[in-house]
Amino acid sequence: MTPTGRVVLQGGRVVDSRGERRADVAVDDGVVVEVGEHLVGGRVIDATNCVVAPGFVDLHAHLREPGKEEAETIETGSRAGAMGGYTALVAMPNTDPPHDSVAVINFVREQGKRAGLVDVVPSGCITLGRNGEALAPMAELAAVGVRIFTDDGNGVQDELLMRHAMEYGKGLGITLAQHCEVATLTKGAVMNECQCCTSLGLPGWPSIAEELMVFRDIELARLTGARMHFLHLSTARSVELVRAAKRDGLPITAEVTPHHLALDETRLATFDTVYKVNPPLRSPADIAALRAGVIDGTIDAIATDHAPHPRRDKELSLDQAPFGMLGLETALGVALGVLQVDLTHLVRVMSINPARIAGIADRHGRDIDTGAPANLVVFDPTVAWQVAPDSLASKSRNTPYVGMTLRGKVRHTMFNGTFTVLDGAAQR
Repeated sequence: MTPTGRVVLQGGRVVDSRGERRADVAVDDGVVVEVGEHLVGGRVIDATNCVVAPGFVDLHAHLREPGKEEAETIETGSRAGAMGGYTALVAMPNTDPPHDSVAVINFVREQGKRAGLVDVVPSGCITLGRNGEALAPMAELAAVGVRIFTDDGNGVQDELLMRHAMEYGKGLGITLAQHCEVATLTKGAVMNECQCCTSLGLPGWPSIAEELMVFRDIELARLTGARMHFLHLSTARSVELVRAAKRDGLPITAEVTPHHLALDETRLATFDTVYKVNPPLRSPADIAALRAGVIDGTIDAIATDHAPHPRRDKELSLDQAPFGMLGLETALGVALGVLQVDLTHLVRVMSINPARIAGIADRHGRDIDTGAPANLVVFDPTVAWQVAPDSLASKSRNTPYVGMTLRGKVRHTMFNGTFTVLDGAAQR
């Protein structure tokens, strides 16, 4: 896609790191060229009653390509992201082959450019094959622009190996992103360890399996000085650990998913595998703590953990079905519905902070000023809508929100000055 000449987003509320103001935004040749009142010239797009903000950035998207294209491709995942207001997606490395070589990183990046709908930012593996036995060639991957490394789907179990990764990463200036799960404590588990799981006869997943690794890696960050990002936190104690680490001035950041802010453990009482996620849906008390962590800034980002799966895989029995649910197209509506935050803070946790953590703040999450790249989202924060699975851009359909009413809908998404979504419809 190429920029299509001057466009004026007219009558909206501009929201960025400086707060909220009424202004028109003019875009031309891929950049913002004017911000002010009563702008004229070019194509006019009515943004009345809408927010104009820097495009959302997702720190945690499973795009499945290469190797699992039946569930999603980089193109379909990019389109789903654009429909959700995203202009950048950090692609997780648990593909086949995984992101542990320059060849795979270059492939993912080129597929993203070919789709041309969002900035696809490949993460790198911490260990070869995500097997937790030997470090991936982190220096080689960093040399081609990889800024965030994770074995997501697996937590790095070996403490010494993780220490070496953090010492190595500190020297490279990159961020390590940890999937916090002590695997010996979660074997066979499908849902949160609670009274509900006992009555249902389902194996329980204890909170401490997450919290032990959060604690370990906070202390390793204290020792090494490496930047550490915690993926998809889900428990109240994890939030407290991160809060204390930040008080100590450690270089720690953290994310939470929309589904961990909105859905609790009782959803699995139906035995519906769409609610089977890793980490599992937790208790109402955990949800309250996660929401409080977003509100007070302990949790830096909302990240979707978008995890598409083919229908037949999610139709397996609860113990056999894979973990994960869709998230890109519903994240805004879920977040607006459950969080009591102002729009500036919402934009901070969905755009500004994730761009900084991902190392792409030069082109995403920027204040809307003259000369800034035109990576923008326009959304109506009040409109109510219902999720229809057949309308999703994702290749998969494993969303838990079918029939639910969400609040807040993307009207337009602009990537590098070109509409990828216009009037709520994907642009091909």
